[in-house]
Amino acid sequence: MTYRLKHIVEYAFLRVVAALVTALPYRVALALAWVLALVGFHVVRFRRREAERRIREVFGDRFTDAEVRQIAWISFRNLMFVGVDVMLGPSLTPKRFAERSNYSDLTAALLKHAATGRSAIMVVPHFGSWEFGGMAMAQAGLPLLVIAGKQRNPLFDEYLTRSRRRAGVEVVMRGASTLRRVVKRLKEGHFMAVVADVRMPTPGVKVQFLGREANVGPGMALFARHAGVPIIPAINIRHGWAHHEGVLFSPIEPDQAADKAADIQRMTQAVFDVLSEAVSGNPGQWFWYNKRWLFDPVT
Repeated sequence: MTYRLKHIVEYAFLRVVAALVTALPYRVALALAWVLALVGFHVVRFRRREAERRIREVFGDRFTDAEVRQIAWISFRNLMFVGVDVMLGPSLTPKRFAERSNYSDLTAALLKHAATGRSAIMVVPHFGSWEFGGMAMAQAGLPLLVIAGKQRNPLFDEYLTRSRRRAGVEVVMRGASTLRRVVKRLKEGHFMAVVADVRMPTPGVKVQFLGREANVGPGMALFARHAGVPIIPAINIRHGWAHHEGVLFSPIEPDQAADKAADIQRMTQAVFDVLSEAVSGNPGQWFWYNKRWLFDPVT
């Protein structure tokens, strides 16, 4: 594959930052990310106005201007922190991972579920450090796969895929055979992680989310029906800077006797009911800067 100069320069910068991050103690690496976030938010003001507009659009008069600004800041800061978590993840030993996270209840429940011979589709939002849940499952020995699309920078794409695989996560590239391959893996006992809170660019499933209508993908419910496994919503909460917690919600089972379209609608809405409550309760944990904004109109 031939790489453009832009791709090489971007990738070189990424590897320098990754080398620096992995050489530093965790809190020091987070402090470096905090400085970058401070510059990005207050000086460059990267998409800040758009994030604040979205917060007001969703919550109306619930928050003052100062509170809206604080939610936008914490959300942006957490994005920088997630970058650190992704870079550090593959190098974390079980002991180091346990020192900074509490996923014991989540993994215990999933191990109990796996003992029944069934897998599940784990659905998480862009909330807290959303990559940590996958790391926790891999640390517990639960086989996990994710579906990934190609990044614009192919070197970034290769780096992210390697990082996930080193952390114990299988990567299935999106394509014509995705449904068949994923269903096969689910029936073999692999769990699948889906980050659901992004807008479908084409007509999908219409759900109520945060008091508004959103157009989202049917994939998670479609996989659940084909494989005969439940959807299990979960969120990853960041406490302060450096501690992480996983929270698991009740499984949402497919109903094979129901009409397919109606069942997909029911399961998808049930997931977004859980996510709505999580975001409403702690909006600073959610990623308000997503380019695939859920409430943009379908083109």
